[in-house]
Amino acid sequence: MPQAQTKTQKGKLAIWSEGSIDTPFAIIVMVLLAIGLIMMYSASYTYSYYDRGDSSAMIKNQVMFAAIGLAGMAFASKLNYKIIKVLAPLIMLATIGLLMLVLVLPEYKPGFHRWINLGFTTFQPSEIAKFALIIFCAWGMERHHSVITGKSRLKSNWTRRFEGSDIGRIITGSLGMTAFYGGVVLFVAMLVYLENHMSGTILMICIGAFMLYLGGFNRWYFIAAILGVAIVVIYMLANRQEIINAFENDEVTNPILKAYMSQRIVAWLDKDFDPLGARWQTDNSIYAIGSGGFWGVGLGNSKQKHMYVSEPQNDFIFSIVVEELGFIGAALILVLFGLLIWRGVVIGIKAKDRFGSLMAMGIVFQVGLQVVLNVAVVTDFIPNTGISLPFFSYGGTSLDMLLFEMGVVLSISRQANLEKLSTMKAVKSK
Repeated sequence: MPQAQTKTQKGKLAIWSEGSIDTPFAIIVMVLLAIGLIMMYSASYTYSYYDRGDSSAMIKNQVMFAAIGLAGMAFASKLNYKIIKVLAPLIMLATIGLLMLVLVLPEYKPGFHRWINLGFTTFQPSEIAKFALIIFCAWGMERHHSVITGKSRLKSNWTRRFEGSDIGRIITGSLGMTAFYGGVVLFVAMLVYLENHMSGTILMICIGAFMLYLGGFNRWYFIAAILGVAIVVIYMLANRQEIINAFENDEVTNPILKAYMSQRIVAWLDKDFDPLGARWQTDNSIYAIGSGGFWGVGLGNSKQKHMYVSEPQNDFIFSIVVEELGFIGAALILVLFGLLIWRGVVIGIKAKDRFGSLMAMGIVFQVGLQVVLNVAVVTDFIPNTGISLPFFSYGGTSLDMLLFEMGVVLSISRQANLEKLSTMKAVKSK
């Protein structure tokens, strides 16, 4: 197998990588994309007809998005991923700029500052922010690994003025790195929250926390955070009736949660709350899953997609998948996602450098997190947070960014210490 080239003869960083990609990972991506397009069309044609006057309008757009995404994946898979490392701080700054820009632009949908309207299409900066956060953290975790783990202190021109002082030891040590990178994660999450985008906020915090955990930060920070979340959830479940009564009596004055967010939490706690409103989508999702049974009602035969599950091509598409393909079909799809994540972790473990390793694991963690949260929402295990299902849910920015990220993982696989399919064939032929 030809060795991946990352440097030119003159010692400069090469733009393109040589070597073969990880074939199993690429195959799983293509299979998931194919199934996702089929299910997106099946779930969307009724809604597409009533909303746009053409039952195939949405699938036409999604196929176009997929074509653009596949081109992006091919490009990213050939691009030397170390170029991304060089550009990571600039990408993060540009992304923060877009997140600020979307807040001052006119609302594309009333009450929500999530989309930038380009006229011919729209895109969500928060989808780019997920990738930007991963690569920035991977860049920082590699660059400052010895400081993060307490083996050394940050040394630069501006830190010299603090040498020998107590504050200097804090700023230039692991605690200072924790404050900086944790602050970046929270700042990005705050900008997404201001878009009225709670699901995106949750994703940013979880992705950032995972990257910091992989980066070697003190494990007690994460244990404390998990315990804090667990205490809040236990308190809500133990006092659900008091929370429901307070909401119904307009006694809820929460400075953090918007009104619709509080309503969704109450709808999760009280299964009888507002069945024609806040519970409508979730209840019909449960009906769809229940009617699917073991084998499903058959591809295209869903009843709940006929204007019962609201916008079934988006966040609740998995309920239509279960209804039509049954427990067996849904389980096989989840197994494919599991294999994708497993193979991505293997690529990350075998990567040549810490940046590539962290980036690959961060990307597949993002996919896995979205799958887990999406399935948890449609099965009513957690409140309705509107998280898309990778490869399945309708949307151009999310699909294109997802496929680009898959290309980045494939680029890492070119240089990873993996036994490639081409190598195995060559060994067998001898």
